[in-house]
Amino acid sequence: MIKYLLFDAGNTLVYVNMALVSETLSRHGADVAPEALWRSEHLARAHLDDPEVIRTSTDQTRWALYFETIFRFSGVTARSTVEPVIRDLQAVHRTNNIWEIVPPEVPRALEALRGRYRLAVVSNANGTVREKLRRVGLAEYFDVILDSHEEGVEKPDPRIFRIALERLGARAEEAVHVGDFYHIDVVGARAAGVRAVLLDPGGSHRDKPVPRIESIEALGRAVDAL
Repeated sequence: MIKYLLFDAGNTLVYVNMALVSETLSRHGADVAPEALWRSEHLARAHLDDPEVIRTSTDQTRWALYFETIFRFSGVTARSTVEPVIRDLQAVHRTNNIWEIVPPEVPRALEALRGRYRLAVVSNANGTVREKLRRVGLAEYFDVILDSHEEGVEKPDPRIFRIALERLGARAEEAVHVGDFYHIDVVGARAAGVRAVLLDPGGSHRDKPVPRIESIEALGRAVDAL
């Protein structure tokens, strides 16, 4: 029986403040609307969800690569623009964490799920995820919040999932993890013996052998199907 749900944070519960990214680009001479950045983001995420990219990078180095790839798909390639924009965004992210937009379906889904399961967050982050979730009103839903910066280990390393299970008092077969990166979230969870569901709203991972959902509101049905 599934008793515990583990959640990735970025692009699963909270999303990039693309208005802030657009404004930062504009200050450096590149005008790209938030909507266009989101279209590029879906392409960039699928592009980076590659086993070799994940193996040869860390969450910190992928952070810059993620935005550089978004900008490239948006037609912004000049280093004189990209580098200062990355610096400005990093300065904000270091303290505030720019994954701060909460879609309305997220608290609705969490409210329904916490009546059936104990919930936890397992996030590759920079030490700010707990405070960020508190600030945006989501921390109250979770019994355990793990930030890879604090734990000294990051997904897809299965150890971070084992830490989450230990703190929950859970067995691996009692838990399901949901996240948006196949080679980080799914591969890491499965290595720890935890089943996984992939959040794939863009349909980029139809070829992957994993249950997929388009919205976090479909998670309860996906878990029931497991």
